[in-house]
Amino acid sequence: MDSQTIIDALTPVVPGAAYEAAASVDFATIYVRADQLLQTCAALRDTPALRFNVLVEVTCADYFPRDPRFELVYHFLSIPHKHRVRLKVRATEQTPVPTIQQLWPAAGWLEREVWDMFGVIFDGHPDLRRLLMPEDWEGHPQRKDYPVQIRKAAQTYEPLEISEAEFKANMERDRVKRTAH
Repeated sequence: MDSQTIIDALTPVVPGAAYEAAASVDFATIYVRADQLLQTCAALRDTPALRFNVLVEVTCADYFPRDPRFELVYHFLSIPHKHRVRLKVRATEQTPVPTIQQLWPAAGWLEREVWDMFGVIFDGHPDLRRLLMPEDWEGHPQRKDYPVQIRKAAQTYEPLEISEAEFKANMERDRVKRTAH
């Protein structure tokens, strides 16, 4: 199922929606506006010709300094039709994107991860707090403008070289000893 076929099925179901097909090497990719995301996701799930009944992933890409800087990426799977679709939503730092957690409860964790790493706000999310980073962490580490403060010299590969005697000694040391009962 290609992008245009999905757009043709969505257009009568989501009145006033504007979709844009995107180039893709693996499966259908469609851009949707943030204000039409919830209705589009419901139509993808509930339209019999589509039946995208599994939310596979929610992730994000930061295209700083471009505006809008973020692209939220939603991957859906239709088990009955054996099709996949990728929805993309362009977002700015200030514009919240609606949560899809009411349609797919699993989106709660995925949206929290995106917020934690990128700082994208999901409007209506009931528990938008840190998931991967400590609660007192400042900033969002996957942003392209996140200040990296670690200074570490590059390490090169050094092969592990031990003698045969050292190897045998290590094996003997680590061997579990059996005792007679």
